[in-house]
Amino acid sequence: MKRKLSVKERFGPYGYLVPSLLIFAIFLFYPFFKTIFISLYKTNKLGQPKLFVGLGNYIELLQSKSFANSLVVTLIFVVIVVAGSMILGLIAAVLCNKAFPGIRIFSTAYALPMAIASSSAAMIFKIILHPSVGILNKLTGLEINWISDPKYALVCVAVLTAWLNSGINFLYFSAGLANIDESIYERASVDGASSFQKFFHLTLPGLSPILFYTLVVNIIQAFQSFGQVKILTQGGPGESTNLIVYSIYRDAFFNYRFGSAAAQSVILFLIVMALTLIMFKIEKKGVKY
Repeated sequence: MKRKLSVKERFGPYGYLVPSLLIFAIFLFYPFFKTIFISLYKTNKLGQPKLFVGLGNYIELLQSKSFANSLVVTLIFVVIVVAGSMILGLIAAVLCNKAFPGIRIFSTAYALPMAIASSSAAMIFKIILHPSVGILNKLTGLEINWISDPKYALVCVAVLTAWLNSGINFLYFSAGLANIDESIYERASVDGASSFQKFFHLTLPGLSPILFYTLVVNIIQAFQSFGQVKILTQGGPGESTNLIVYSIYRDAFFNYRFGSAAAQSVILFLIVMALTLIMFKIEKKGVKY
């Protein structure tokens, strides 16, 4: 016969969760619901809700050409960043997967971008891309004002962000490669498989869980990119680099339209959540554990 648990034994373990729940409530749940609340109002310059407009802020955004441009620019930016950072991280991890002299130096160099602040990297990148004194124009013989030309500005910011994110991707992929059984490569070599065949038929399937996790994390990080845009382009030239996150910042702290900024935050949250749910649906079919 099972002993009946006392109230302390039944509910006592939940007490250990109280500190964490309090931290989440203060720094996560309260700001989240406060943002939704403010998005339903017109506010004053201090961000205090004054006039209830319901879905008015959302309707105004959906009719705004500037917001539509921000959506398109952000999606292009995310695609470039995610693809670039994952490819760079994967190539670096594959190169460092074999033991050879100086491997630790190379591994440290490839992982280094994760330790660099985006603001510091953006300042250095700004000097590199300077039209007159920048090393890129001097090496290539071009005379392009990279971050002031709408054709190149978004790509420049995306390349910088991809490089910054490649460091952590390198570590993820390195850990994944270390868990792949070397014997399968030996058997493939005996069967006459080429290096490309091993990579596409053994390495990538073996990395599928890490690839999926990295894809989700990189998409979320790309949508949250801000510092490099603020320092390099400030949303310009025109609105060619006006990502949603920067649009939120500009509306809140320059135009004092906190209701509109909050509505954009909610829309951004819904976009990221929808993409994450879609990827988890795809994960059941494409990821092999």
